[in-house]
Amino acid sequence: MTTTQLINQIHKKQSFLCIGLDVDLNKIPKYLLKEEDPIFAFNKAIIDDTHHLCVAYKPNTAFYEAYGIKGWQALEKTINYLNKNHPEIYTIADAKRGDIGNTSTMYAKAFFEDLGFDSVTVAPYMGKDSVEPFLTFKDKHTILLALTSNLGAFDFQTKTTDGVELYKQVLETSKTWENSENLMYVVGATKAEFLADIRKIIPDSFLLVPGVGAQGGNLHEVCKYGMNNSVGLLINSSRGIIYASQDKDFAKAAAKQAEILQLQMKEELSH
Repeated sequence: MTTTQLINQIHKKQSFLCIGLDVDLNKIPKYLLKEEDPIFAFNKAIIDDTHHLCVAYKPNTAFYEAYGIKGWQALEKTINYLNKNHPEIYTIADAKRGDIGNTSTMYAKAFFEDLGFDSVTVAPYMGKDSVEPFLTFKDKHTILLALTSNLGAFDFQTKTTDGVELYKQVLETSKTWENSENLMYVVGATKAEFLADIRKIIPDSFLLVPGVGAQGGNLHEVCKYGMNNSVGLLINSSRGIIYASQDKDFAKAAAKQAEILQLQMKEELSH
């Protein structure tokens, strides 16, 4: 999917909501455990009731890999279902990959060619030759970890060298990589006050922003400092939406939570 197509969907739906499909079998409604594939059954119900409210879905691959081959098959069924029934929706493999060049090429093939995701999250620590293999794929995006929402982000990401924080060095350096126009960046909603400085470095790039909702991030603050002329934001909510209920109405409850965020986003887009 191209950035233009994504922007069109944002304006059409008046939403820049991304829903994280992080499926924990201990948290889904118990009756689904009787299904042949409870993970896919859960995802399908969530997608069917929320697809009109969001522009992206983001399965975190750890929640599928934890269940072995059955989990991976559920991930494959989920992305196939999305691509077949809702091809207009942007898909993100939250896999946080990144390795030496030939390994990164194989990771890229796995998520872009085999599974058919639109994008994948990648860690920048190993540098240029670990990221550029992902950037060679046409109409696919690499979402680079820049400033994350977890407490440990301060261990390294905000440390300074010659007065410049590491995350800013990552942003500046990444702009020099081949096909860097295919980059997006992860910036946690809990770090909203950093967004003004980030936008000075990457004014036009899309930002994937986790941490709104369960982690305490503020949507208005993120929009105030992070929105650009093309919106440039994908706000992710996972637990706050998909685990809104553990009863048989779980998908409808998820839709209600998604709609609350979508209406807030509609208001932000009207400014």
